[in-house]
Amino acid sequence: MTLQWIGAAMVIGGCGGFGLTLAAGEKREIQMLRQLMAVLEEMEWELQYRLTPLSGLCRIGAKAAKGRLQRIFLDLAKQLDGRDQAYVSGCMNGLLVQQKNLPRSVRRLLTGLGNSLGRLDLTGQVQGLQAVKAGCARELERLERNRDTRLRSYQTLGLCAGAALAILLV
Repeated sequence: MTLQWIGAAMVIGGCGGFGLTLAAGEKREIQMLRQLMAVLEEMEWELQYRLTPLSGLCRIGAKAAKGRLQRIFLDLAKQLDGRDQAYVSGCMNGLLVQQKNLPRSVRRLLTGLGNSLGRLDLTGQVQGLQAVKAGCARELERLERNRDTRLRSYQTLGLCAGAALAILLV
């Protein structure tokens, strides 16, 4: 009988943990999107007013970011040093392949950024940065809508699913 209760507690804890993991993943995605917005603004200003080369632009973007985004922009800057600027898209795609568990929205936006940088003149690159920034804002708005309710629901559903499984098994 004791083993059944221990098993039930483990099922409830596991399912509850899954709900908490979903909520934490969404919070992480929102944080990364906010960082990406800050990076894009910084890069846009730098490009417009100082005409910074792309490798330098990526280093400046890395200073505005933390964690994984910072690492992506630093690695991109290293790859762009001394190369033709037409390789930005390929370099970004290569870096994104190496990134595991990167939120899909952030991956999509970074791919768009890689496709727009280094291919056009100054105006086109600034417009590309603005387009990615607008996409980032739309994604943030979507995630922020009913955020608290949705996160609480993930946690509650995880615990309730665990309790239901535990009742079925006990």
